[in-house]
Amino acid sequence: MEEGSATAKPRRATGRLCSTCNQRKAALKRPKTLEQICRECFYRVFEDEIHNVIMDNNLFKPGERVAVAASGGKDSTVLAYVMSELNRRHNYGLDLFLLSVDEGITGYRDDSLETVKRNEIEYGLPLKVVSYKDLYGWTMDEIVKTIGLKNNCTFCGVFRRQALDRGAALMKADKLVTGHNADDIAETVLLNILRGDIARLSRCTFITTGEDGPIPRCKPFKYTYEKEIVMYAYFKKLDYFSTECIYSPNAYRGFAREFIKDLERMRPRAILDIIRSGENFRTATSTKMPEQGTCERCGYISSQKLCKACLLLEGLNRGLPKLGIGRARGTNGLNKRVEQRNLHSERTGSSIESKQCGTLDF
Repeated sequence: MEEGSATAKPRRATGRLCSTCNQRKAALKRPKTLEQICRECFYRVFEDEIHNVIMDNNLFKPGERVAVAASGGKDSTVLAYVMSELNRRHNYGLDLFLLSVDEGITGYRDDSLETVKRNEIEYGLPLKVVSYKDLYGWTMDEIVKTIGLKNNCTFCGVFRRQALDRGAALMKADKLVTGHNADDIAETVLLNILRGDIARLSRCTFITTGEDGPIPRCKPFKYTYEKEIVMYAYFKKLDYFSTECIYSPNAYRGFAREFIKDLERMRPRAILDIIRSGENFRTATSTKMPEQGTCERCGYISSQKLCKACLLLEGLNRGLPKLGIGRARGTNGLNKRVEQRNLHSERTGSSIESKQCGTLDF
């Protein structure tokens, strides 16, 4: 949840020369390396590191149409700016556009989308907005009224992920880039360990995911620290939205985030060390991994007969919002219950039908 992250002004380094150029006065201390560095050199090394990640991992090919996931927060705003700059400077040959999701959160998403619209004009990148209401028939405000504040992040996360893929498919994108940074990935590694989620743990550090799905997703900020993104946005005076989502203050991820911040204060390289550990995890050959298939209802990638979004939507539309909430290993039972209800509806002539998950077929 990038919008609610640290926005404090970076601490200025005074009285020392930049350790990189040895000419200008140092303006800040890099959180990743603790080097005293001037603004100009910070801009250069920040952008060069991202460029090197892109080139070393062959993230893009010339001529590809790339959707930049844009929420208006600091990560996606810096991502849009840097991708636009690097695309021109290094002649990537990419056709970039902004893709935003309107979850329907009054007083939060409507305000952040105004920031995205200003970025559209400033960066000269076209913008496409897709909404939960159009895709699923529900807004997050309506979902929270139905289920309360507990588990609402489960609905939002599942719906948002699929909404981005559907928006990218609608705009005929070849790739989708997101602003997930090093802090986010380290948090995800810890969360998957705490949950015992072997399937996600084995792929959560991949810089490109979804290659077996509709749209591959890339993370150019995989090794970029959140604090450095804040510094870059601050010194560049970028226009971004910094308010935390009103429905997520008690999200489980927040506890992992605080733990990561504590580790970073004691040892800045701890974030990269966690990511490297995640990259080196090996799954035992005896571990049974879920087989990827497609959802029978909407065609989205799924390891079950119905994808998670369809199960959640099934519950909402039937007045059973807890239907799709639970561990992945229990979804076979949920799928069977959904099938039994559908069979019962057919026998009784009931017209109650769960809306298809999204209005776009894959």
